[in-house]
Amino acid sequence: MKKSWISKPLADLCEVFTDGNWIESKDQSPKGIRLIQTGNVGQGVFKDRGEKARYISEATFKRLRCTEIFEGDCLVSRLPDPVGRSCILPDTGERMITAVDCSILRFTKQQMLPTFFNFYSQSLDYLKAVDDVTTGTTRNRISRSNLGSVPIPIPPLAEQQRIVGLLDDTFEGIATAKANAEKNLQNARALFESHLQSVFFHRGKGWVEEPLESVSAIINGFAFKSTDFSAKAGLKCIKITNVGVREFVAESGPFLPSNFAVKHRAFTVTEGNIVIALTRTIIAGGLKVAVVPAEYDGALLNQRVASIIANHHVVDGKFLFAFLSTQTVVDYVKGRVNTLMQPNLSIADLRSLPIPLPPLSEQIKITNQIDALREETQRLATLYTRKLAALEALKKSLLHQAFSGEL
Repeated sequence: MKKSWISKPLADLCEVFTDGNWIESKDQSPKGIRLIQTGNVGQGVFKDRGEKARYISEATFKRLRCTEIFEGDCLVSRLPDPVGRSCILPDTGERMITAVDCSILRFTKQQMLPTFFNFYSQSLDYLKAVDDVTTGTTRNRISRSNLGSVPIPIPPLAEQQRIVGLLDDTFEGIATAKANAEKNLQNARALFESHLQSVFFHRGKGWVEEPLESVSAIINGFAFKSTDFSAKAGLKCIKITNVGVREFVAESGPFLPSNFAVKHRAFTVTEGNIVIALTRTIIAGGLKVAVVPAEYDGALLNQRVASIIANHHVVDGKFLFAFLSTQTVVDYVKGRVNTLMQPNLSIADLRSLPIPLPPLSEQIKITNQIDALREETQRLATLYTRKLAALEALKKSLLHQAFSGEL
């Protein structure tokens, strides 16, 4: 902070510094005065989320003596994540109040520009100062009094305006660059998904279709008891939690007794086997199917997980995994589960899954093409992810410089 700047507790900069209102579900109405909640408060931005908007009636507003909030007011969330984030309220075209876990800040015009504080609230210095006075064991929160004690640097108003102008222009450019990088990342992933789907949709001559059980061995997991597991080193076990969407999620334990390797040898998996979750088979990201890595070679298969061992004389393992990763298989599973309940896949439906099969030589050629495109997609994803991280780091650096008086 510049020597010519002063610092004051946040509460001392406000003509209004209060909390929102305690509004219970029973107090809410289908329309009326809009209730702004912590979910509407982003880091420096207001999140409208109109589809989730909640309201109270005029009568409830009067009965509970609610505090109305207005365009230009600053709202600070006293709940994560992160605690202390803020936004400036826009003109929503509605009358508004806010929830009790939001603090309402209406700054004294002679001391602080709301836009200056809004930028400062995104800085690491501010977030650390807030974190130092948060409380809570399971969920962090900050009391209004502690929030009010957080020190805020105060340049002269003209200096505040200059800093806001610089950050506005720079952040606009960063936002555009981030949007482009995110779009490019999305496009790269969409291109891979499109190619993966088209490979199995546009089938050439010589393709046939066989049920999965005809081209592979399928092992259903064993119902090990909870008492079978311990933290003591032993045999690894593949559980539902190990099977992610196209990725294997390794864990550090618990383990099964080493002598189970012989007793339950029928449930042994080896590196390269495909595993699929039979419970919650589909999640938001797609189908939970993965390839067993080397570190789980010789592991035992737990209940509600199936192992698929490709018959390499008929189907290439990578080709089979690629097909199991497509939307076609997601749709097959969805058509056989009760959407009102947990989406479980029966072992019978898994065995009956139709597998499209070109000649083995063509399978390997297709697999090589998919691998090459996957590598390129991952390269681009890494590039765009690094760019996004660099842009975020640039924002943090600019904020630090701005509020250290170096801009």
